[in-house]
Amino acid sequence: MFARSFTRLASRQTVQAVKARAFSTAPRAAANARWTAVAAATAVAGAAYAYNVQTPIQANSKSLAGVKGTETERTFIAVKPDGVHRGLVHKVIERFENRGYKLVGLKAVVPSRQLTEEHYADLKSKPFFKGLVDYMSNGEAPVIAMVWEGPDVIKQGRAMIGATNPLQSAPGTIRGEYCVSVGRNAIHGSDSFESAEKEISLWFGKAGELIDWKRSGSEWVISNN
Repeated sequence: MFARSFTRLASRQTVQAVKARAFSTAPRAAANARWTAVAAATAVAGAAYAYNVQTPIQANSKSLAGVKGTETERTFIAVKPDGVHRGLVHKVIERFENRGYKLVGLKAVVPSRQLTEEHYADLKSKPFFKGLVDYMSNGEAPVIAMVWEGPDVIKQGRAMIGATNPLQSAPGTIRGEYCVSVGRNAIHGSDSFESAEKEISLWFGKAGELIDWKRSGSEWVISNN
């Protein structure tokens, strides 16, 4: 329809150009310029039509946090600077992989103060907020940011991590096994689907930072039969 509209427009302009050439006293150069403009417009219209047909625009079928309650649900997990210093990154990854969850995003980053403040915006009124932001963004060690995918991964991820205060964390949880201080509790995990959406968009908001892929042997990990 787009191309046909431009073609009709070009035809009308062509007729007008012919009449102008027959009855006008304008120089031949002006008529040639009109012909050139019509041809260019028609060519651009045809190219745009062909491009839109070959590459249709598609809306995203799911949010960055996947679809809640399905095997595409996602959570944001971050190993904090103290956990990086202590060499706990591989232990965290091993826990989630052994459980059967799929890693779809991973990067080491020194977050800016702005990013850190946005991430912990709900704690802004707390007296420890400034110290928390300084500790996360000072660059003495990176944050290892991850996105994991799988059934009920948000709730299960929090259970695997343990309570915010390691001294209240159950034995066998990550914090219960490796941490003793609330200010150095090694790891962060989204606590709700809404938090996962916000945090993933903050840390992995650029195109291509999350990878959809099919894990070999996934049928031996997830099944509803």
